[in-house]
Amino acid sequence: MADPRPEVEVRRSRRRKRTVDAHREGSTVVVNIPASMSRAQEQHWVEEMLRRLERADARRRPGRRAGDADLAARADALAAAHLDPIAPDGAWPRPALVRWTKPMRTRWASCTPADATIRLSERLRDVPGWVLDHVLVHELVHLREPHHGPAFRAAEAAYPRSERAIGYLEGLAAGAGLPITDTDGGDADEDDD
Repeated sequence: MADPRPEVEVRRSRRRKRTVDAHREGSTVVVNIPASMSRAQEQHWVEEMLRRLERADARRRPGRRAGDADLAARADALAAAHLDPIAPDGAWPRPALVRWTKPMRTRWASCTPADATIRLSERLRDVPGWVLDHVLVHELVHLREPHHGPAFRAAEAAYPRSERAIGYLEGLAAGAGLPITDTDGGDADEDDD
């Protein structure tokens, strides 16, 4: 199902001669165009700027359209780039299954090391790619380190933006009033992220 078309506000400027730009103001897309443009040119540029914003969103929010296979491929690439180099045997365990799941009440994601499955909350579909990558790395680390101890934290730090992503997720949870925290008291087979 495609996203509904956002509300669009066109702003014409006499000072603007040739350039067109667009940005978001809340849920509205504002398209700035020269005052001299015809209605047909305006329509063309509105459509073009909506396409450009959608492409930019897809780059920044890779989870928005990602399927389970995309998540598995992303997890494999992250393990190869960040975890294989620190693995004692040169190969970090890979998940048997990575999938989206309905929004979890108290977690961003979970991992069951016994069957090597990783589940990510649908709430993560709209986070930036580097945040999604941190969550995947966090869950991948659980395949070898079930608890949030020093060895876990050292391995998690192999992803260079982990600390920043943790702050992002804490702010997201607080801003939305979600009871999601990163607790060190999770069960061995169910990570409480």
